[in-house]
Amino acid sequence: MTRALDPEGAHLAAVLREADFRGRRVLEVGCGEGRLTWGFAPLAASVLAFDPSEEAIAQARAECADELRAKVRFEVARAEEIEVPPQSVDLVFFSWSL
Repeated sequence: MTRALDPEGAHLAAVLREADFRGRRVLEVGCGEGRLTWGFAPLAASVLAFDPSEEAIAQARAECADELRAKVRFEVARAEEIEVPPQSVDLVFFSWSL
């Protein structure tokens, strides 16, 4: 069952107004099941999205569109556990993660 947390797309529209994802290497903190990932991933060069919930990551992986699989990677991790090489991302994004 898909939850409609932003059925009108207002949250995603606000995010896209405030951040330029085009061609960026994005690190998404607390991606959940990918509800916002799908909105900006087509614009990004690459996305490393992570969340501590194994269930949410499993759902995100299962729902990942074929055309995004080459550039979106989902990992189970907490923010303090994720290892990101210096200068490997251009934009860090998080929403509802605090």
